[in-house]
Amino acid sequence: MSRIPKLDVVGILQEHGAILEGHYRLPSGLHTSKFVQPERVLQFPNLAQKLAKSLSAQFPGEADVVVSSGMGGLVLGQQVAHARKCRSIFFERLGGVMGLRPHFRLQRNERVLVIEDVLMAGRSTGELIHTAAEHGAKVMGVGAVVDRSTGALSLGVPVRALVTLPIPVFPPDQCDACRRRVALSTPYENGIGRRA
Repeated sequence: MSRIPKLDVVGILQEHGAILEGHYRLPSGLHTSKFVQPERVLQFPNLAQKLAKSLSAQFPGEADVVVSSGMGGLVLGQQVAHARKCRSIFFERLGGVMGLRPHFRLQRNERVLVIEDVLMAGRSTGELIHTAAEHGAKVMGVGAVVDRSTGALSLGVPVRALVTLPIPVFPPDQCDACRRRVALSTPYENGIGRRA
């Protein structure tokens, strides 16, 4: 399995309008001028499968289960698990805490591959890794379509992304778009394009 060249991944994202420009407030409260929305690509199974195969190829060795987060990585996680011929489960935030859905299980010593659509600061991904480890699983790595972090993520496991797009973030009081009074969108809380 060969990797999709970096330019092709960016091209696919751009072609499907998945790299948005504007003024966005992230869940951290920080602001950014670009927002990456891979679900605009992942809604097409043929493209999701192509990206998943390429991402899966970056992790040699067997995995028993692919774990993703309940929203962003779910479609991609399913496709990576399909490519690897293993189980796929997902975690979601329940009462503010990252946890497994009630009918999913992780067994002690299962080899886990964590899949996300976009990596940002790595906090949620770190929670996923920690929760999997609490169940006795062994996390072999984290994969994503896009790493938009502006520095190396310290997650304690190998991190691989199909494309790295370091997109700066700013506290609101240092945000140029705020100074220019550009309308602010809150993509995670209320859907993309919803104005704050």
